[in-house]
Amino acid sequence: MRAIVVREFGGRPEATDMPTPEAGPGTLKIELEAAGVNPFDRRIIDGFLDGKLPHDFPLIPGVDGAGRVVAMGAGVNDFEIGDRVVGKFLIPPVGHGTFAEFIVVPRESTLAKVPDEITSIQAAALPTAGLTALDLIKSAAVTSGQHVLVVGAAGGVGSFLVQLAALAGAHVIATARPDDTDRMIRLGATEVVNYGRITVTDSPTHPEDSQLSVADSVRTSIPGGVDVLFDLVSPPTVFSDNASLVKAGGTALSTIGSADEADLKARGITGGNFESTGGATELRELLRHVGNGDLVVPIDNTPPLEAAPDVIGASGARGKTVLVI
Repeated sequence: MRAIVVREFGGRPEATDMPTPEAGPGTLKIELEAAGVNPFDRRIIDGFLDGKLPHDFPLIPGVDGAGRVVAMGAGVNDFEIGDRVVGKFLIPPVGHGTFAEFIVVPRESTLAKVPDEITSIQAAALPTAGLTALDLIKSAAVTSGQHVLVVGAAGGVGSFLVQLAALAGAHVIATARPDDTDRMIRLGATEVVNYGRITVTDSPTHPEDSQLSVADSVRTSIPGGVDVLFDLVSPPTVFSDNASLVKAGGTALSTIGSADEADLKARGITGGNFESTGGATELRELLRHVGNGDLVVPIDNTPPLEAAPDVIGASGARGKTVLVI
């Protein structure tokens, strides 16, 4: 089968032929049609899980994938040959991922059937980013009328977060680049703040005289503070600055480990560093939202499988990159 592999930690991904896996007891063989690309794929390649989970080399990366069930082992009774499915697969030993024509996964994986109205490309974009966003919304218990700040809103997780927070009835402030403003509004943001720094000055010839951070800009527009901060991109010092916007009793969450949880507690803020734990039940919930038209899947790029070496770890995506297999 065609696959993308790396031959060592930190190696350059390359296209090659690999043996086609076969289903055994309790497993399903899926012919993949699309595979979602996530920042976590690059981290796996670079050895983030070395020493935590066993790995096989040549290593096939990829966690998210959608396709059709083509074979099942004994003990699998709730799927049928031909079912369209999508899943999030991080199965030890790491190295048998979705950047390939076929994958074999245990029945108990994060796996769900795909409704007819959802394409495989849409489905493959959902698992990691969508589940992270849904878990964040549930962890913060976002409710109608709250002010929710999403820092780093233009990417996959952020695009889902903006929509889910708006769906919950929140007043959503999204940070994004200026040319993403219209897209953020369409996804449900009430306000959009330029991601980076905003220049304010009385002297057009000396714009460096005064600069307003994202936190200061939000503080100006919402002096009472926000109820929830979802920060997907900021290093610790910037996260701390952004967290100063959160009201006492509010929630601040970082998805990249930037939160000082003791500091948040001292400020009377809940939250901290967040890891998604969503499974098949939550994946089915996301699929229902997409099928009902309540959730738009933000597809940015759909290159072929062979282009994976150029898009794994690439920055600046506005939505999801999905490999077409």
